[in-house]
Amino acid sequence: MSSKDSQTESYSYAKAGVSIAAGNALVKAIAPLAKATRRPGADAELGGFGGFFDLKAAGYNDPLLVAANDGVGTKLKLAIDHDHHDGVGIDLVAMCANDLIVQGAEPLFFLDYYATGKLESGVAERVIASIAEGCRQAGCALIGGETAEMPGMYADGDYDLAGFCVGAVEREQALTGNRVAAGQVILGLASSGVHSNGFSLVRRLAADKGWKLDRPALFDQEVKLIDALMAPTRIYVKSLLPEIRSGKIKALAHITGGGLLENIPRVLPDGLHANVDASLWPQPRLMAFLQAQGNIEPEEMARTFNCGIGMALVVDEGDAAGVTQALEAAGETVFRIGRIEAGEKGCTVTGDAETWSARDAWSATHNG
Repeated sequence: MSSKDSQTESYSYAKAGVSIAAGNALVKAIAPLAKATRRPGADAELGGFGGFFDLKAAGYNDPLLVAANDGVGTKLKLAIDHDHHDGVGIDLVAMCANDLIVQGAEPLFFLDYYATGKLESGVAERVIASIAEGCRQAGCALIGGETAEMPGMYADGDYDLAGFCVGAVEREQALTGNRVAAGQVILGLASSGVHSNGFSLVRRLAADKGWKLDRPALFDQEVKLIDALMAPTRIYVKSLLPEIRSGKIKALAHITGGGLLENIPRVLPDGLHANVDASLWPQPRLMAFLQAQGNIEPEEMARTFNCGIGMALVVDEGDAAGVTQALEAAGETVFRIGRIEAGEKGCTVTGDAETWSARDAWSATHNG
């Protein structure tokens, strides 16, 4: 192009790498997905500058609002590299909705942020369809979001996600840790896999050990390894809400980054210590595989992965059997994993010889 032509060239947003038409087409395509997440208080219409929610229509009298935001982390890199986009939206919703339920709050509405260098509608639609599915599982409405096309910010094919969720809880039902007491029981709800934490280590192992992710897993010949690793995070909202509203659950801890060791103390008051016995539930085969592949010490497992427990509950001894029965009827797998005792605020996870492949009895403690 001559210098004269370059001076007279007509510029446009599309020439700079941003397609307004593609963005509009995506909004049109995902509108039915959002409408499918309607619930009392929200009609889930897209296209305005913000989304409305009617707390009165949702049936609340004296509510506290609770907000949470999160992402999916480097699990997204596996999704991108292996064309596994159909579950990461569930992960996104789960990481936010499960953080709300531990406060006793019902997730009400969700907003997403999808950022990429070049909008590829097929990928974006799959991701947002899975966000809508996550909202359906959590019982919240997808009332809006943002799709950002930013050339030069991301490598070809890459994208990132962020999620924002708001919930509500009647003031007297909020879980703040003030009802936790020594002698109470800790129940654990089974996870669906790695969930959305620890993937920097998972990806490092995959690279260093040369895993063939598209082949059957060594621990389960009926499942590809990539499918086992990418299993969406379990959303515990609908099974837990009735027990929260009954008053039987005294505290909840979502087991995310930091594992059992660091997440349970977050819901304890000063002067109480959680003692967890790792021999009380079976180590999932996926977790055993990760541990063996990385020669990971049990203590490191307890602070890095959920180790098969995605949510921890604190209940009175007398309510443990009834809560267990109700949660199992709601589809959860429940284990009695420990107790609350007097002591410095924190958590100790112990195992006997052979628990989590240990050669000797072991113990790991996190205080704070």
